[in-house]
Amino acid sequence: MEKAEKKVMDEIVEKIEKLSALELSELAKKLEEKFGVEGMMAPVGAVGAAAAQAPAGGEQKEEKTTFDVILKTFGTNKIQAIKEVRALTNLGLKEAKELVESLPKPIKEKATKEEADDIQKKMATIGAEVEVK
Repeated sequence: MEKAEKKVMDEIVEKIEKLSALELSELAKKLEEKFGVEGMMAPVGAVGAAAAQAPAGGEQKEEKTTFDVILKTFGTNKIQAIKEVRALTNLGLKEAKELVESLPKPIKEKATKEEADDIQKKMATIGAEVEVK
């Protein structure tokens, strides 16, 4: 192995050592997906380090899988906000108008992370402010 390759590998190892247990788990999943391997096993030393970084009580915080998207302000174009709310929610004109006029209101509940991000981007393009909880 050349010195340059060894240096790169050492840098990668240093970065991996700084990851939390959750980050290590996510990294392993990404590597499994990227390279088509399953059941990658962490070396014993990495497992010990991950366990040392786990929260007290042995419980890990669960990652949120559903989100509520709340419209906080409609920005400068109320009509465009009503149109976008109608498209996102399948509400009628009257219901969408009432929702936009009585902020803050949820426009999508129990959305996936991707849906919530998509809604947030769409609403931002028209100047509306959205909060994802």
